[in-house]
Parts: sequence; structure tokens; C-alpha cells
Amino acid sequence: MDSITHTLFGVGIYKSINKDKMSKKEKFALLFTAIGASQIPDIDVISQLWDTMGQYQMWHRGITHSVFLIPIWALLFYLIHRFIFRIKGMQSFFVALISVFIHDTSDLFNSWGTGYLEPFSSVRITFGTIPIVDFIIWLIFLLSFIASKIYPKVKPYSIFRIGWALVVLHIVVQSIQGYLMYEQYKKTYQEVALSASFIPWHYTIVGKNDHAVDIINDSLITEADMVERLQSSSEKDLHTLFAMNPRAKTLYKWAPFVVVVDDDKRIGIYDPRFYRNGESFLFEYIDKSTLK
Repeated sequence: MDSITHTLFGVGIYKSINKDKMSKKEKFALLFTAIGASQIPDIDVISQLWDTMGQYQMWHRGITHSVFLIPIWALLFYLIHRFIFRIKGMQSFFVALISVFIHDTSDLFNSWGTGYLEPFSSVRITFGTIPIVDFIIWLIFLLSFIASKIYPKVKPYSIFRIGWALVVLHIVVQSIQGYLMYEQYKKTYQEVALSASFIPWHYTIVGKNDHAVDIINDSLITEADMVERLQSSSEKDLHTLFAMNPRAKTLYKWAPFVVVVDDDKRIGIYDPRFYRNGESFLFEYIDKSTLK
């Protein structure tokens, strides 16, 4: 998910806690923990500063998003709570534990995926059923905030707990529909990848058969719309590309499958899940002029 959504998750966790007996210091420390722990796995973005081998695609959402690292992150925030804020008790640990778990697990549902099982598996797990920026989730938290102001007699934590239930319901409904779409297209294509649209209950299906890659917009309530059929030069030897552009090798390992480009000017690969308006923003290539 995007940074705004992760921040909303942190605020939503904080708002869902009964803080009637907490001091201002305790409330501030808990807010810091909820938001900080909801963001901490994305600390891996700093790896761009020393990435000279084109590995960032694997590092981002890699080990920092591992389910096995969740208690380590939670322990870090517990220690901050204990020794910086000087607040005893285990509540901060459990709040951080939940916050990091929600971050890592929610990222599984969009097409970017995560290294959820690293270091024991380098596979990027991705369901593709929720967009990276999900405006429905934003709307639910916005309505929860408005409701907490309109109905001051109702405890805010009760309202935000209802909001969380709606977020979970939204993800479940969206994911069930995505799963049904995926199973439907598995019968037609050798390889299938799913990418959720910003429009609820709508998906982009990317299906590959041999050298042909189809991009289709579809949902359970509309007719399928064939967006484009791409041709992949799958037989092309990519060793030279990988040697001259290490990011291409990383992309090849990271993506479920790629489209290979071999034209008069370039040799390259791109992830068709992010194909928009004639190109994919995840495209790594070399100019053939450099080979002469």
C-alpha cells in the first residue's frame, strides 16, 4: 500500500484503543508507536542510496516486510517506549506488533507483492486484488473520523473499530472477486497475473500463452474488454542484457513474467502488469547502439 494508507492504518489503530485512563504523554507515545510501526517496514527505501548492482527491486518490500521480522520491529518500539518515553508495560509491543503485521500483510494484496517469507523464500507473494492506492479504505477512515465528530456521545474507539470491520469486509469481498477472476482466466492462459483497478471490483488480467501476452479489463459484473495483445520475443537470449543492465536481471526474477522487447533500437524486458498507454514504468533495457 502507499504511505498515506499505511499512515491511516496507524491512526486507525490508535483511534481504536480505549485511552480514557491514559495521560497525554502515554497517548502521544502510543500514537508515535502506532504510526511509526505502520511505516517502519518501508525503511528499506534507503537501500537506493547504496544500490550499485540493480538490486533495489528485490530489496524494496523484501526482508523488512518479512513476517519473521514482525516481532523484532515490535521489540524496537517497545524499547523506545520503555527507555525514551519512560513508559512501562507491554501495550506498546502489542500495538507495534499489530501495526507491522497489518503493513506487511496488506502489501500482499496488491500487485507489487512482498518478500513475506524471507529469508527462507525469495518468492514475491502477490495477490493483486487490492490497488496500491485504495480510495475505499481512505473513504472508510474519513467517514469514521467524521462520525466521531458528529456523534460525540459515542466513544471514538467504538466508531473506528466499526471502520476497521468495514475495511476488512472490503478487502475480503474485493479479494474473493479477484480470486474468481483469476481462476476463470487460468483455464485460458498458461500464466496469469492480476492487478486490481482503482475502480472497486474491477481488475486488469494479464494472461500469457507462449509469445502472446493479453491485457484485459474485466469484472464479475461487466463484459471483458481486451485492451491490447503484446508480442514477446521470448526466445531472445538475455545474457547480454543482464550483464549490461543488472536491474533487468532483478526485474526478471521479481516479476511473475515479463514481455521481452527486441526491436531495431532496444533489447529489454518489462512487467506487463504495469503497462499503461503503450509502455510499462517497470521497463529495463539497453540500446543496441551500445553493442556496436
